[in-house]
Formats: sequence, C-alpha cells, structure tokens
Amino acid sequence: MSESFVKEEILKSAYENFDVKVKEEVVNEETIWVQPIEIKLDEYDNAFSYKNSFINHQIIHTGEKPYQCSQCGKAFSHKYKLTIHQRSHTGEKPYQCSLCDKAFSQKKNLKQHLKAHIGEKPYQCSHCDKAFSQNGGLKKHTLTHTGEKPYQCIHCDKSFSQKIQLIKHTRKHTGEKPYQCSQCDKAFKHYDSLTKHQRTHTGEKPYHCGQCSISFSQHGSLIKHQITHTGVKPYQCNQCDKAFSYNRSLIRHTYTHTG
Repeated sequence: MSESFVKEEILKSAYENFDVKVKEEVVNEETIWVQPIEIKLDEYDNAFSYKNSFINHQIIHTGEKPYQCSQCGKAFSHKYKLTIHQRSHTGEKPYQCSLCDKAFSQKKNLKQHLKAHIGEKPYQCSHCDKAFSQNGGLKKHTLTHTGEKPYQCIHCDKSFSQKIQLIKHTRKHTGEKPYQCSQCDKAFKHYDSLTKHQRTHTGEKPYHCGQCSISFSQHGSLIKHQITHTGVKPYQCNQCDKAFSYNRSLIRHTYTHTG
C-alpha cells in the first residue's frame, strides 16, 4: 500500500466524517470552506493538520478558553462565541425579522423564528397533538407532561424546568446585573427591565389607548389608564361601601377611617 494512497484515504475520511469541525469553520456565525494544507503521516496514523479549522478544533479537547468577557469574566474557546455572549450585556439583537418587529441576538434564532410565520411545525409532541416550529419549544412543552425540573439552583433547593428560569433566579442570589444602560450607569437583572428603563431616556411610549390619544411607556400603565374608560372600581373599602379604580386611591381613603 503506497503512502500516496493512504494520504488520499485519510483526506477522504476527513471530509466525510468531520463535516462541521474540519470541513467547515464558523467565523462570525458564517460558515466558510477551509482547505487542508498538509497531511502528516506517522506510521499511517490519520494525524493531519488543517489551517485554522484543525487548530480551532483542538481547543475543544484542550479546554483552552482564551477569549474573556471584560464585563463578567466568562471565557470562551472561540471569538465568535464571545461576540454572541457580549450581546447578553449590551442587549444587541442585530438579526431583525422582516415580517414582524422581533429581533434576535443570533442568526440561528431568527431562522427558527421564521418558521412560525410560514406555519411550519415539524416538531410533534409524542404525548399530545401539539406541534411546534422549534425544537426548543417542543422540549419546553414536553416538561409540562413529565413535570421534570432538571435545572437545580446551587444556592437553594429550588429547581426549574427551563434553563433561562434558573439563570434569572440565580441573579437573586448573586446580585448580578448583566444588562447595562448605555446612557447612564444603571444596570438590571433582566433585559425587559433595561428596555423599560431606556424609554425614560428616549421618551418612547409604545402603548396606545384605543379610546383616547394618551400613550404610555409601560403596558401596566396603559391597563390602569383603561379603567378610567370602563368605570370599573375593583378596589373596595372594607369599612364602608366606597370603591376605587386605583389601589393608591383606596389607601388614601383608608386614612379617613383611621385618622
């Protein structure tokens, strides 16, 4: 068996069996073709060197994480992973859906989201007739059947069915506030809280009342306002027959009884 024949077989095996890790390399979330530059044979062992891709692949085995986040200290094996992680601090979502106003921090999440628009639901629940456009949605749903809570808090005895629930809960223990406002020094535990806060800088009021021209920066404020149109008074005084639209009005009224 000639050495050239062995080289050819190793190269063929590399392309067939290492489709993602050797044949293609993810760079800034795009896949590029990486050509082999050298095949090294040591008693016909299939040890080979690939420019960029093989070096990057080796990091998986060594555990090396040379790319560190300057905001929280987390480290990553590849630069593109650090870039994606940093969006959890900045709130950046560069991948915008062209069919609705949703945006995503990763391209793969946008691709999955687009399935919801076209109605494609390839992920079928084996316990009921529900189907989902994303595998992640199916996994979350399946836990409603099994009751499984695989994500355990290391600080207390609480456990959760979803990883994101554990992450949010853990911040209560650690005090971590990864979402930093770019216009002031305030930081928040949750991205939604950052979004609400940023409206104090921009003046944006996306919640519009359908019965008058007033708009609000928060959905809760709109709900409270709409009570003025319906006349509903859910806050009842327990010492007289008066009722109020708002809890704060009831509290003020209570003082008339207590002095």
